[in-house]
Amino acid sequence: MSRQLSQAARRAVFAQETEEVFTLLATISHDELAEPIRVANDVVPEDANGARLIPSRGANFVCYPFDVDLPADDGESISQVTITIDNVDREIIQKLRAIHSPCAVRLEVVLTSSPDIVEAGPFEMTLKQVEYDALVISGTLAFEDFLTQAFPADTYNPADYPGVH
Repeated sequence: MSRQLSQAARRAVFAQETEEVFTLLATISHDELAEPIRVANDVVPEDANGARLIPSRGANFVCYPFDVDLPADDGESISQVTITIDNVDREIIQKLRAIHSPCAVRLEVVLTSSPDIVEAGPFEMTLKQVEYDALVISGTLAFEDFLTQAFPADTYNPADYPGVH
């Protein structure tokens, strides 16, 4: 599958050395959250209020150290991704504890120099099996399980389709 990269991203990828930084943005959303949790895996200088934020497309992503472990590409199993966020303050875990059903997670890759241009993604997943301790919050990100969905989605029966006998 081909991917369209911006000119700046292509230069950075093919350069022997570059000043460009690829940043992973994560958005955790749920109907029970007043506002989505937005984190960026990067460190930028503090703003006037002492916050480290990366603005992207009108939303601010807070700089939190986090890691995403990609699944094995074995062709045998449904892909699952693991996300681990440092529990540097208790704000994220307090929000996640209040939710009692899976959250939606969107991962996107941007250049820090041009955060409004998404270079890769969005990758839409569901956050499941969240665990936490004093140091980290971790969870499993699962893609939509399309292998167990009925195909075709509709069932043809006389009640829904009177012409079928």
